[in-house]
Amino acid sequence: MSRTPLRIGLSARLLHTPPAELGFPGKTLQYLEQSMAHWIMSHGGLVLMVPTIGQHLGLRRAQISVHDYVSVLDGLVLQGGADVSPTTYRQEPLRPEWTGDRVRDLYEIELLWEFVIQGKPVLGVCRGAQLINVACGGTLWQDISEYVPGAAAHRDVDLYDKHHHEIDLVPGSRLTTLYGGISSGLVNSIHHQAVRDLGSDLRIEAYSRGDNVVEAIRWQGNGYLFGCQWHPEFHGGAGGLLDGSPILQDFLDAADRARG
Repeated sequence: MSRTPLRIGLSARLLHTPPAELGFPGKTLQYLEQSMAHWIMSHGGLVLMVPTIGQHLGLRRAQISVHDYVSVLDGLVLQGGADVSPTTYRQEPLRPEWTGDRVRDLYEIELLWEFVIQGKPVLGVCRGAQLINVACGGTLWQDISEYVPGAAAHRDVDLYDKHHHEIDLVPGSRLTTLYGGISSGLVNSIHHQAVRDLGSDLRIEAYSRGDNVVEAIRWQGNGYLFGCQWHPEFHGGAGGLLDGSPILQDFLDAADRARG
């Protein structure tokens, strides 16, 4: 008898002020990006978006807890989106447009640690990697081009995910092992913030070539937390880009082991 597919939770993106043409005045929308869901599904996982949970996030009768949600899921993917709020890592926004989404931060950090407590893996992509760092006590560069001396361009609004750069994998890291010992790869780059001070028990597994901006981190604690700054769900192994499958399969294998 075949095993039931892994049930992978996907944290929601939040749209606090929907455009008028969508027809939801005064409401908050929660949504996912199609490529991320399809990437997980193409590897056999069932994707279930996890809405915000808890009275402080709008659930007036907290009859369903974060624990309840995590107990029926096998792993968590933190998808990209709005900036992490500087207030979440005890700083003030240096510009109004870098205020970020504090509500989403609180929701995702609570989710993240409940998955860790229950011994289930967490994969963070772009914002998700930054969120892992902040959840572990680290900080972020609020804008790479503004505050990282000599930094290359990590975002091009017009090119979006067609904007690429090389990364160097740290020798001896789990990431290097997943990719058969290679030392570098080409990835997309669509972010303007990045890891600054590394969080507790985290290890860097990749840097962007030339400016050493952190591109991948992994937790060394008793659990599975991995974050990459690029979007592997936008890679297919074509065009010379680093295939995202080894990253996702490693995460799914961890979820399968946790399920027993």
